[in-house]
Amino acid sequence: MSEILLAVGIAVAAFVGFNIGGSSTGVAFGPAVGSGVVSKLAAGGLMAVFALLGGWTVGRNVVETMGGQIVPSGLFSLEVSITVLFFIGFALFLSNVVGVPASTSMTAVGAIAGLGVATGQLNAAVMLEIVSWWIVAPVIAFWVSGVIGRYFYPALVRRFEVTQTEGRLLALDRSGAIPRPGLGPNTTPREFVGTALVIVIGCYMAFSAGASNVANAVAPLVGNGSISMNAGILLAAGAIGLGAVTIARRTLDTMGNDLTELPLLAALVVEVVSATLITVLSVLGIPASFVVVATMSILGLGWGRATRTATVADTVRGEGPERISVGALAAEADEGAATVGDPTPDPDETEPRDVPPIGDEEADDIPRASDLFEPATTARVIALQNLVPAIATIAAFLVFQFVPGIVG
Repeated sequence: MSEILLAVGIAVAAFVGFNIGGSSTGVAFGPAVGSGVVSKLAAGGLMAVFALLGGWTVGRNVVETMGGQIVPSGLFSLEVSITVLFFIGFALFLSNVVGVPASTSMTAVGAIAGLGVATGQLNAAVMLEIVSWWIVAPVIAFWVSGVIGRYFYPALVRRFEVTQTEGRLLALDRSGAIPRPGLGPNTTPREFVGTALVIVIGCYMAFSAGASNVANAVAPLVGNGSISMNAGILLAAGAIGLGAVTIARRTLDTMGNDLTELPLLAALVVEVVSATLITVLSVLGIPASFVVVATMSILGLGWGRATRTATVADTVRGEGPERISVGALAAEADEGAATVGDPTPDPDETEPRDVPPIGDEEADDIPRASDLFEPATTARVIALQNLVPAIATIAAFLVFQFVPGIVG
């Protein structure tokens, strides 16, 4: 009987990992796919490789936290583990069906917390630390991105804008005895570097996602000793990879095309800030929400960009601009702010253009383009980010509280 339960537990864990791959791939590679730098299939393959790398190196710390520190590891019998993983997987499956990436970490922690409350064995100190970081990390993301947007983003736009040329990025030079890879017929070195940067940052995001999320799929099974740490990471990473090349196509569309009108350079800044925060938290063993941190980073970057129309002294005196909008960030797309994908205003320009000093930039210099967020899609994303973890938490609590025979 125990062998059957273990097989069921492994299958449910794989189901959870499958849905994590569907959710996280859109966050990691949405900008790269939306800009046409990589295909959906290539994004899925890269996600699989770097999620495994992140889980194998840093993700062990998060597995230890979720497998025995939120609630005692002794609570994770096979029956309990299967039930917890089922709630996590079902809630994430609902989010993937509608094409919106939900917070896998918040969902998983919520389900385990529901178990802890129902049994009276929740470690309040550990839970308080996790929730505190859930509050602090988005605030840090907002302000770091805000500083970048206010003081550095315009200079980055001038420095890194790149025209996307026609034709293939790379080609094989067959003039010699051995074919050698080289730049495409129209590819400039600057375009190649910019494109490579987009892919590298997406891989960094995938590494971070693996570090944070492998625990969500296998922590209960590792915690109760049903499978080893290494086997659990391999199981989770394999399932994440499968989800990345299949069900992730819908979330790639949402994050790459539907949610925002972010220029690619802005998306890359958001990815670096978010991935760095999530990686640091994973090293500390804290499961954290990729989606929430990235959302606050986008808001901070747009806010910082828009506030360049006034100095700090002007703002203190109440002489700030009449209009400050995060839509100013989206407007950069019309000015050639993408690293790769949109043409620059002057393709022959070789020197970076001057950046107006803070306070000298008029509000009209930051024109209103489309809003930073697509309102309908954003409302749906925010609602599901809160609804999915709530479903997992409440359902787990009700089952463990009122259904006899599951908790020994």
